Amino acid sequence: MIYKDLLPMNMDGNAPTKEFLRRVADVCIEYVQHTFDRNSKILDFHQPEQLKDVLDLEIPHKPLNLDQLLVDCKDALKYQVKTGHPRFMNQLSCGLEVVSLAGEWLTAAANTNMFTYEIAPVFILMENVTMAHMRKIIGYKYGDSILAPGGSISNLYAALAARHKMFPQYKERGLFALPGELCLFTSMHSHYSMKGAAAAMGLGTNNCIEVPVDARGRMIPAELDRLIQESKAKGKVPFFVCATAGTTVFGAFDPLNEVADICQKHKLWFHVDAAWGGGVLLSKNLRHKMAGVERSDSVTWNPHKLMGVLLQCSTIHFKEDGLLISCNQMCADYLFQQDKPYDVNYDTGDKVIQCGRHNDIFKLWLLWRSKGDEGFEKHMDYLWEMTEYLVQKLKSQSDKFEMVLEEPECTNVSFWYIPHRLRTMKQGPERHKLLGEVQPLLKGRMMTAGTLMIGYQPEDEYPNFFRNIISSQAVNKDDIDFMIEELDRLGYDL
Repeated sequence: MIYKDLLPMNMDGNAPTKEFLRRVADVCIEYVQHTFDRNSKILDFHQPEQLKDVLDLEIPHKPLNLDQLLVDCKDALKYQVKTGHPRFMNQLSCGLEVVSLAGEWLTAAANTNMFTYEIAPVFILMENVTMAHMRKIIGYKYGDSILAPGGSISNLYAALAARHKMFPQYKERGLFALPGELCLFTSMHSHYSMKGAAAAMGLGTNNCIEVPVDARGRMIPAELDRLIQESKAKGKVPFFVCATAGTTVFGAFDPLNEVADICQKHKLWFHVDAAWGGGVLLSKNLRHKMAGVERSDSVTWNPHKLMGVLLQCSTIHFKEDGLLISCNQMCADYLFQQDKPYDVNYDTGDKVIQCGRHNDIFKLWLLWRSKGDEGFEKHMDYLWEMTEYLVQKLKSQSDKFEMVLEEPECTNVSFWYIPHRLRTMKQGPERHKLLGEVQPLLKGRMMTAGTLMIGYQPEDEYPNFFRNIISSQAVNKDDIDFMIEELDRLGYDL
């Protein structure tokens, strides 16, 4: 059989269509089962040229049969990294929530666009209700929200809205509406998307001013105040401050109340990038880490990170309603007619710069329905419990591991593995240099073995170190014990 035997090419193709989709589903289900099998590898690593030899990736001139397509599906998953594996701790988005997966499957089957209520009525209402619930958790009484394609674009939306709020004529007049060079402020450890936003908005990366951080990676409020005053003295026009709630590497939470005070003092937009750390708002035990978030003007929050929703699922929330539509509306009447037979305020396409939007709400809504607020609170508390267990295990084997930060604020745990030859070497710059050289070598062995995946990077004066992420509910104490033993097995003789 080929594609012509399936719906819609063959209107009598119900049976072959059902059989083909069932077999594809079987391939996916088998993959999910292997994902949670701790005896299976996370990946079967091949170098790019090797993988091109193993896989048939060419686009054919004539149609292939459906059996070959099923083989292609199996091969794609065979060589794919199992990001839901309990021992995959490489990214901020780890794990595989089965209910969210079910939501993604239904989303693909519906295959609709989220720009009007006309074609996505159920999903638009789901987004409306879920975003309102998230704003209530943040502490906004009213406001507006949208799902965006990633945290970087969410941060860009915040900066665009801030500029529009301060200079509403910019939309029509562009640079001529500005009294001088605009500049924004973010911490040295913030996500690079703020620098990207400055570039995309025409401010220039030099006008994304990085604020120094303390020893734990948190923005220093006094330095923010100083830099704002310095920028004003140079004739620049500060308009936006981004505080980070959960930095990418250290997981640091900037002091939001103190930053809010400074923004209030200078009349600047206060944005919180909680793409990573936003999930703490769901736990009474952890919410204090984001004290002051309710004073912000906007918040980025990615449910595809700590909350475990499948990629991608990023939200941006505004305290003031109407800004999104005012900032981005282009009034394309061939899409967003105002005389439709329903309340057109439910249409979202004119709120965003991208027009069409993927349906990212259903997998979030369905997962939240399955857990409830109570289940997500337990989810967050469990991630912190596993993180604390890892920290204590690392500290108990200080001959083999050295912590970068003694007490991490989020589930990022940063450390160096110490191979046998360096365990008796005195502390100092040379030892740190050698440790920085060891970590990438150990990562290479890790990927070849396929049993474990942890990311590494340098930061400030620190040479390469591992940053272990726990954002999957599948991780348990046995996995953490295995990780520590496996690092020593793979790296002992480096």
